[in-house]
Amino acid sequence: MTDEERSLRADARINEDRILRAAADAFQRPHADTSMKAIAKQAGVGIGTLYRRFPTREQLIEAVYRSETENLAAYASKLLKTNPPDAAFRKWVGRFLDYMMTKDGMAEALPSILAKRAGLRVESRDLLRDAIAQLLRAPGGSLRADTPADDVMMAIGGIALIAGHESDRALGTRLTNMLIEGLTTARVPAA
Repeated sequence: MTDEERSLRADARINEDRILRAAADAFQRPHADTSMKAIAKQAGVGIGTLYRRFPTREQLIEAVYRSETENLAAYASKLLKTNPPDAAFRKWVGRFLDYMMTKDGMAEALPSILAKRAGLRVESRDLLRDAIAQLLRAPGGSLRADTPADDVMMAIGGIALIAGHESDRALGTRLTNMLIEGLTTARVPAA
């Protein structure tokens, strides 16, 4: 591979990353212009560049969903490097709520995409479940490590759906605080 080919591949990757960040940002803002043209403009690329990489809006939404899910899963490890396990879990759950509640621009298309691509749904669920398991079982934390990560993921997902339906992020925080209290091991008072 020549230096020119490596440079082209690096440029293509940079453009793809810019497109995915711009699309994720647009999809998260209520009533934002999420047209392909607006996303290309926000990413600072030509519309042809966007369509070469993502020929359809559905492919762009799938790529954003996949990228955001991977980023959320990786966030667990990052948090554990700089936070005690309980604080890391609380921060991660907050990010999960934001992730679930701010998909306004993808809300209509995403269920159809996930229905067509069962593998994507399973892959996403596995990534998030593994991140939750890592947080629950981190040494030094007071969270109940015996709780199935799948159950915690379903509980957080349910909370996000309720809070999203009510358009009330504060409700999501209150409900997740209750969940976290329930996941915290009981402390025996000193005698």
